[in-house]
Amino acid sequence: MRIESPAFRDGDRIPVEHTVDGADAPVPLLFHDVPEAAEALALVVHDPDVPRDRRPDGNFDHWVVWNIPPAHPGTSGIPDHPAVVGRTTRGTNTWIGPAPPPGDGPHRYYFTLYALDRTLDLPDTAGRGELESAMEGHVLDRAVLMGRFQRD
Repeated sequence: MRIESPAFRDGDRIPVEHTVDGADAPVPLLFHDVPEAAEALALVVHDPDVPRDRRPDGNFDHWVVWNIPPAHPGTSGIPDHPAVVGRTTRGTNTWIGPAPPPGDGPHRYYFTLYALDRTLDLPDTAGRGELESAMEGHVLDRAVLMGRFQRD
């Protein structure tokens, strides 16, 4: 399984239009080679480079989505529906674009896609921790795309 974006390549800079300094538009994503047995997909976008004085665990969840319908065969991305968008670190149910502190250096943003053997029965108040617990024992495959962003 693979995840990619037409906006940037793995390891490259995320374009400003997908950050809070631009339009804060969600990053477009493409999913390839999803296992035939997948009943649902889940996606977590997080930044593990948050300064410890701002967040003791150093993490910020920018997007938490599950029950994304898998496309067989071919390529898909995040549909407008019926996927469930869970809670971000900010407590919202939306995409939050990269916004590292100015001068903090580049932050890494991991887009992790999971193929699951079932749909998940979680309320939209769930965040990454609840999602990861619910996925235990149900992950068929996993793919990661990493982008970087830095404010000057």
